[in-house]
Amino acid sequence: MGMTRDRFARLLATGRILNPFTEDQLMQLGEICRLREGQRQFDLACGKGEMAARWAAHFGISGLGVDNNEEFIADARARAAELGVSERVRFEVADAGRVPAEPVYDVVSCIGASWIAGGVSGMVKTLRPALRPHGLMLLGEPYWKEPPPEEAYEALGCEPDEFTSLVGTMDRFESAGMQLVEMALADEHSWDRYIAAQWWTLSEWLRAHPHDEDAPLVRRFLDNARRGHLAHGRRHLGWGVFVLREA
Repeated sequence: MGMTRDRFARLLATGRILNPFTEDQLMQLGEICRLREGQRQFDLACGKGEMAARWAAHFGISGLGVDNNEEFIADARARAAELGVSERVRFEVADAGRVPAEPVYDVVSCIGASWIAGGVSGMVKTLRPALRPHGLMLLGEPYWKEPPPEEAYEALGCEPDEFTSLVGTMDRFESAGMQLVEMALADEHSWDRYIAAQWWTLSEWLRAHPHDEDAPLVRRFLDNARRGHLAHGRRHLGWGVFVLREA
């Protein structure tokens, strides 16, 4: 039996935050959003639920996180219990089609998974029905720090038009009817911690399972991931969470 996509995602999930953000940056983002007690958040593709659980504990908000990975949701529920916020934030196994259709959330978010809705415009359309008037939409998106060489696309596993520059990213938001009001960008350190931590995890898995039927696939992924980051990702690719309001 081969490794499923969910199991491989679990293998790559080396920490509680499944994006190139540090804990300090995650909490700074909450400050940027001026979160306050009584507000509600809906988080699509919430992963292990660290953002919703931490923000509920620190800022006093409540909310709902959904993800289609059952193991991530189990981790999210355990984290909410650990932080004492299970009564304020809940997590459900669901896909992108389970976005609430009523505008009852002060903050709606999808951090690093706009691809599940076909990109920025699709994700804006997906999340907008759940957003209260004057509420905030948070999207985590990669962008090009500088134009990459042609070989970078294959090395990083992306299409030429999949990402754009920072100003091009803003243009995509505006074309979808949203206005950029703030942002929090990853830096080289947070990128390295996110990517390099995966190298360690995959290396340890290969040491423990050298003859597994999936070992060649994991080994190729690891080799490509290291080379791609060092040759192109670290120099050319950025990532950030963009804070949006309806235009």
